Amino acid sequence: MTTTLGRTAPRDLAAELPARLSLTSKTTLASQLDGAWWPYSRDLEAELPPLAAALEEPWGRITRVTVNPTRWPVVPRTVPVDGRRLHVGWFTEQDPDKLILLSYTVGRLDLLVIPPETEPAAAVRLMAAAAIPGSVLTAGVLMTNEAAIGRGIRDVPGQEVGWENEGGACMSPFGNPMDRRTLPLPGNGWR
Repeated sequence: MTTTLGRTAPRDLAAELPARLSLTSKTTLASQLDGAWWPYSRDLEAELPPLAAALEEPWGRITRVTVNPTRWPVVPRTVPVDGRRLHVGWFTEQDPDKLILLSYTVGRLDLLVIPPETEPAAAVRLMAAAAIPGSVLTAGVLMTNEAAIGRGIRDVPGQEVGWENEGGACMSPFGNPMDRRTLPLPGNGWR
């Protein structure tokens, strides 16, 4: 995996950097996702050519891409890739965190799109989770789970220390920290 110089890269730099990509291994297990892609920016014109080039050897020539426009400020109709045109479409019904690629050779590939501003540790977790063969987790579920993990660590200062000192975190079903005395244990009248 490569590292970035900043949270997002300018168009010229993004086009020169290799695609940050994690793919499932080729197995007979069907998955919701075929891997994950962590672009350097939200500029599809700059980001799609390196992605298509990285996928050409293992998956074949990518001919079409679909996205949900809520995550991309501009969705071009076509993007030039190696002297040809990659057709780009958008659908509001598509999961906003997923990119669908079509290839003559393989057919359809579904990739989790990790936002460019994602912290590296979170991106690594998401890339690994999206590349598990046979996983039934969708792009939306993976992103929601990561947001819950990240929110628990960032929003409550010292929560990690509390976890270590108390032997585990106690959370209500609504995501609020709870005191151990509120848990249903035999000694406090709950059965």
